[in-house]
Amino acid sequence: MFENLIESKPKKSRTLKQSVFSLILHVVLGYGAIKATAGAAETMKAILQDTTKFLLTPPEPPPPPPPETPPPEAIVSANPPPLGFQTVMPPTEIPKEIPPVNLNERFNAADFSGKGVEGGIATGAVGGSGPVTGETFLEAQVDDPVAIISQPKPRYPPVLQQAGVSGRVELQFVVDTLGHAEAASWKVLKSTNKLFEEPARETIMKSVFKPARIKGAAVRQLVQQAMVFNVGQ
Repeated sequence: MFENLIESKPKKSRTLKQSVFSLILHVVLGYGAIKATAGAAETMKAILQDTTKFLLTPPEPPPPPPPETPPPEAIVSANPPPLGFQTVMPPTEIPKEIPPVNLNERFNAADFSGKGVEGGIATGAVGGSGPVTGETFLEAQVDDPVAIISQPKPRYPPVLQQAGVSGRVELQFVVDTLGHAEAASWKVLKSTNKLFEEPARETIMKSVFKPARIKGAAVRQLVQQAMVFNVGQ
């Protein structure tokens, strides 16, 4: 028998250059693996943060709807006219002139129903105190101011007449486009005695006026008139 075994493939001893190269290669591969692992971890962390933000952050509320604007016919005036009716007072004296007729004006039978406040209109509001219709002008603003067509003699209070007391009432009212004083506009500016005020109002409401006009169109005008009460007259 042989005392020594013959190695089939003898091992080759590494040189110093091969060892250094192998070491460098392992270091590079290890560094690359570390960087790749760190990059993957950072990417996964960013994905988790985005997912957490998406899940935890409440959605923004939708913007509020724009305020509703009522249609023009639903807009209510800040000072509407009173809810009521118009009155037609027959003249106590026959007019010497025929009142002008405006064919553009419309007649609304509902304004003469007798329901509500005297001097109001059917489309007015309960408790309203605004003008019945249209804009009110002063005498200096119109082309043709208000003029009296017929006006009865004021009723003298019996008590003051027997006592021989004279007086004066200064009034303010609006004459509408039909030539009548608006009851809601009647106002006493000055009075020497309270008992003269109601007869003065009655006289104004029974009067017929020629309405004011601007460029031929009838308009409402604010009028001031003084009414004198003399015992001898």
